[in-house]
Order: sequence, then C-alpha cells, then structure tokens
Amino acid sequence: MMRDKRTLITGAGLISMDDKIGVLNRASILIEGTKIRDVGVDLPISADDVDESIDATGSIIVPGFINAHMHTWQTALRGVASNWTLAEYFRWVHAGLATRFTPADLEIGTYAGAMNQLNVGTTTLVDWCHNNPTPAHTDAAIDGLERSGIRAAFFHGSPKPDPKPGERPFWEVAHPRQEVERLLSQARFGPGSLLSLGMAILGPHYSTLEVSLADFALARELNLTASMHQGGGAPREPGGWDKLEKQGLLGPHINIVHGNDLGDDRLDRFVDHGMSFSVTPENEMTQGHGHPIIGRLRDRGVAPSIGVDLESGLSGEMFTAARTALVHQRSLDNAAFRSAAAVDQAPIPSTSTIATAEALRWVTIEGARMIGQLDRIGSVTPGKDADIVLIDARLPNMQPVHDLINSALMQTSLANIASVMVAGIWRKRRGALVDEMGRALDPAAWLDPLRASGARLAADVGLRSLLGDS
Repeated sequence: MMRDKRTLITGAGLISMDDKIGVLNRASILIEGTKIRDVGVDLPISADDVDESIDATGSIIVPGFINAHMHTWQTALRGVASNWTLAEYFRWVHAGLATRFTPADLEIGTYAGAMNQLNVGTTTLVDWCHNNPTPAHTDAAIDGLERSGIRAAFFHGSPKPDPKPGERPFWEVAHPRQEVERLLSQARFGPGSLLSLGMAILGPHYSTLEVSLADFALARELNLTASMHQGGGAPREPGGWDKLEKQGLLGPHINIVHGNDLGDDRLDRFVDHGMSFSVTPENEMTQGHGHPIIGRLRDRGVAPSIGVDLESGLSGEMFTAARTALVHQRSLDNAAFRSAAAVDQAPIPSTSTIATAEALRWVTIEGARMIGQLDRIGSVTPGKDADIVLIDARLPNMQPVHDLINSALMQTSLANIASVMVAGIWRKRRGALVDEMGRALDPAAWLDPLRASGARLAADVGLRSLLGDS
C-alpha cells in the first residue's frame, strides 16, 4: 500500500495564526497527503524520509487567504464597474449585463476568477453566485471552481433582472428548494471535498417577508450558511428582521454582507445571535455603501471576515483588501480621537488602535469561521488541511524584514506570492500556476475565451469601448 506524499518545508518564517504555535523565525512544516502533519523548529526528519524537501529560506509562510465574498462570475467584466456607484452597478450589471450570460460565460468567468485567486494567494473562495437563472448556469459555475483546484464555498444565489410583463419580480420568488437539494446530492459537495455549499439569499432588505421566511427556514432545515447583502437603498421589508427574529430563524449560520446601514440596536441583536459579518471594504467605500462596519463590530467584541466583492470594479488581492480595511479603520479611529481631544491636547493618538496581526486574522481565521471550516483551514496547525502560501520576502520591496507579520501584511504584493498549496497540492510554484502534477499552465488557455466572453457581453449593452476593444 502506497503512503501519502510527504513534503518537508524548512527555513521559512512562519505566521501560523495558531495561538499555541505563534510566529516562528525558521520553521519546519511536514505535510503528509492533504494534511499538515507537524510544525516546529528543526523537526527531527531527514530528507530521506520525505518525497519532497524544500528549502524556503527567505520566505514567509502564511495560511492560505480566505476571500469571504466575491461574485466570481463577473471576471470577464474586469474594470467595467470601476467608476460606478451602487445604483449604476444595479442598473448596468443586474438589469443589463447579467441577463446576457450563457452557461459558458459563467464557466469561463468563474474558472478564470478562481485561477487568479490562486495566483494572488487565496486558497479558499466564497463564490457568491447570483447570476444563475438555470441549473445549467449553476453547474457551469461549479465546474469552473472544481476545474481550478481552489477550495470553494459555492453560495447558490438567484438573478435580479428587471421584471418582465407577466413575470413575478425576483423579490417575490423564494429560493429554489429543489435546486439546492439537487446540489446537495452531488458527490462533489460530499464530506472532505474542496467544495461546500451555502445559500446566497435575498434577505429582508431585498425581498418580501414571505420570501425571507421561506429562505431562512430552508437554510435552517438544510443546515446551510445563509448569506445576504444588507444595505443599499431602502429595505424591501422594513420590519422584516423583527419578524424573522420572533420566528427564531436567526443564528450563527446567518451571514451579513456589508451591513453599513445597520443601526446600533440591530447590530447588537445580530451579535447576540452569533451571526457572522463579511465586509468588502474597498467596494463599500467606492460604490457608496458607507463606511465599513469593522470598528463597530470590534466595539462589540466581534471580528469580520473580508471579501473582495467584485473584480468588475477592483482587484482581487486579499492582502490589498486586508490593508484597506486596516488603514481605513485606523483612520476613522484617529479622526474620532482628534474630535474628542481638547484643544490643548496632542491631535495624534499615542498608538494605533488595530495591530497588523488582527487584520491578518480577518483574511484567515475569521474567513474559516464564517464558512464553518475552522477545524480544517485558517491556520498552519497540525491536523488541518495543508493550505499555505509562500511569500518571497527576498525581493526588494520587502527587504529588510524586521517583523514577519508587518512585512507579510503591509509590504506583500502579487510579485511576492511565489507558491500556493491547497490541500497538499501545489497550485502555484515558483511564481507560475501549475496543474496537480506540477506542470506549468498556459494562461492563454483561459484568457483568450475570457476576453471573448467579456467583449461579447459588453458589446451587447453598448460598453464595448470600455473594454478597450476597437
């Protein structure tokens, strides 16, 4: 009987995100099969006892980043929405561009988006797919995730077109039970798989009370995370949350995305119910959602997960999203300090309110917690799945390294993401995306059809020039 492949990585600085292991300056990590077997300094293992031995001196190893919220189907529309407010986005994307997508567009967009996530160090992608009008669209998106090799939580959603005459508007249509049950029956969502399933529902902000009650009840019955956007204009059902709470439908399986307009009392109640929160700081600030609620959550002893939201408007890099979240909240805290200070007091706080280590938790530990997989991912811990990123800290933008955490969060760029492993399999190696056999992939294989998809979709709604096509 063949044993699992054993890989030994030595010499790297390690930010484990495990409270017991902490930060190690010259760590050794033993990986066996899909799992992290051991972590320490100078592990008593010889190169003869492993199949692959990697000297990672000059690297910083971190747990794979977890992108807690992204509409990956929009990858072929990169840059199209960069100047749009939320209102313009709704009009152009949901009422226009989204209606032109074929299953093939879903597949190539999701695949290319997942490949880019691997390229930038994301090992787990929460794909919030709300442009799947048919089962064929849904299956195509999942096929794209599966083909990429990324770990993914597929949050099944529903499209939001303008209603046609004689059709019920989307806010009056409950989430399709039959479709969710069909997906749950698929082996690729089975125990131990890289794929898991959640529900991307409308919630009381975007649906009637009847629909919300049905959707929340279905998520509880099927034991699935139910995630919903909260914010962006007036709610469809102003008293909806009170009625859902009275029905006992709130709990840790409910995930709030954004939440910028939530009042303090409502936020208190959500925290009391153990609900999770996913913040997309860059897009919330650029599209007009309002200030991200990170500070308000911290005041209540709660930490958010972080997502990119949409590459149709901005980049997909999680270290950029984490930095943006950190510096924005520090700025708000500093402004509050100045406002509260007396005229004769120093206008600058004595120290920062949030440490870089906390921001790293938002894109690792807290993302794992949100999708209920903290026992599998989120830290470099023996027994967990081997989802790791090797950051090349030898490049000029990171030298000299004085503090591993500070350097990993504040100095890292895409150029430093050297190698990425998902469940013990290298998906990026020495700067190049690779297949499961370690062979370099040709990006043209997916970029050519991605470009064709994007050009056709944009031309259909008169946006051809915005993609740079002549």
